[in-house]
Amino acid sequence: MSGRISLRERGVALPDRKRLAMESPIRNAILPTIATVPLAQHLGSPAQCVVKVGERVREGMLIGKPQGIISAAVHSPIPGVVTAIHEVDLAQGSCAQAVVISLEGEFDRLRRNRSVASSDRSEAEILALIEEMGVVGLGGAGFPTHVKLRPPKGVAIEFLLVNGVECEPYLAGDFRLMVERPREIVEGIRIAAKLLKPRAILVGIQDLYAEAIDAMGAACGESGLPIEVVAIPSRYPLGDERQLVKALVGREIAAGLLPLAEGVAVVSVGTLVAIHEAVAFEKPLFERVVTVSGGAIREPANLKVRIGTPIGALLAECGGLKETPERVVVGGPFTGSAVYDLGTPVTKSTTAVLALSADEVRAGRRTPCISCGRCTSVCPAGLDPARLFKLVERGLQVNAGREGLLDCNECGCCSYVCPAHLPLVETLRVGKRLTRESGVA
Repeated sequence: MSGRISLRERGVALPDRKRLAMESPIRNAILPTIATVPLAQHLGSPAQCVVKVGERVREGMLIGKPQGIISAAVHSPIPGVVTAIHEVDLAQGSCAQAVVISLEGEFDRLRRNRSVASSDRSEAEILALIEEMGVVGLGGAGFPTHVKLRPPKGVAIEFLLVNGVECEPYLAGDFRLMVERPREIVEGIRIAAKLLKPRAILVGIQDLYAEAIDAMGAACGESGLPIEVVAIPSRYPLGDERQLVKALVGREIAAGLLPLAEGVAVVSVGTLVAIHEAVAFEKPLFERVVTVSGGAIREPANLKVRIGTPIGALLAECGGLKETPERVVVGGPFTGSAVYDLGTPVTKSTTAVLALSADEVRAGRRTPCISCGRCTSVCPAGLDPARLFKLVERGLQVNAGREGLLDCNECGCCSYVCPAHLPLVETLRVGKRLTRESGVA
């Protein structure tokens, strides 16, 4: 079953920067000879290191155990020897303890050809495997999946939403998964539905992805599950979790709450593949699909990458740089982070590595706000970013909090359309942190 929805004109229409990556089938990246594996690559508490320098590890071996309710296990992406345990800088600007592993020894081929159907496992066993295998949301947020699939007592899940929108420019990893591995995605849906028991299952895919809509529609139709595939307008930021919930089921998710509070669970297509692999093959999440693209890249590609691989190795694998990039971004161009160190490791949350040319960045000089209202017209949360920006700059973040600052999802639409080149999203991000620290939130 399939459908189509239309939406009011919030957000922004973006130039098509995906085509080259969309045409590139997923291929395995070269294995890193040195893997730097952060113990904090998910929302919540970092994992606790359970290995020592000099210890020999196997592929998929636990190297970091979860701490607390919101946390995730971390596994070795390669066989080898632990050569160091120290802090590293992450793409998001934070730092975390990391386990450095030197490639050595044989890969573990056990379980690769043996699978267990989800129908042969109990719900408790499924949840335990998803937690044990360290599965987190692969759409970029990194929320531990076992927590999302275990809603609070008394909360009934009405809708299971599958996020295949992938609305940021350049990114095409989810598209390739839907085209190449739709049946595995559907098996992930089957597992999630067994745990959540939703009344309806909707798969949202942007209408630019016609091939993915067809592939997922066919796989869903063969599954016997009551799944509806819905085409979403190709408009940013409709892939944002709160925006997708609003678009597909018409429910508003208040700031600070998860969709679970409104009876909705949202899972990305990449996460569903990881769920399937965890349950069917008992495979830990130690690799993911990463789009490598941008105007400075010779050969854009979608690579299946081992966690801990330095991003510089991915650039080299895609033919290297055809010009000096103006900026290297980990993640999408709107919500990702610019980095200066090509040794920055790939984590579970790394959706893309982009080497952007000067023409793509188009950096401009900041000028005074001209009160044009463009930022307000595109804000998907219905906020007045310029006013919130001025309040935060003046140290009035408490006032900004009262005017809806915490509803900002940091999508970057306001900064994108601002003719004055104001650092709107960066300033609002700082304001949100200060507002929470003030106790107003």
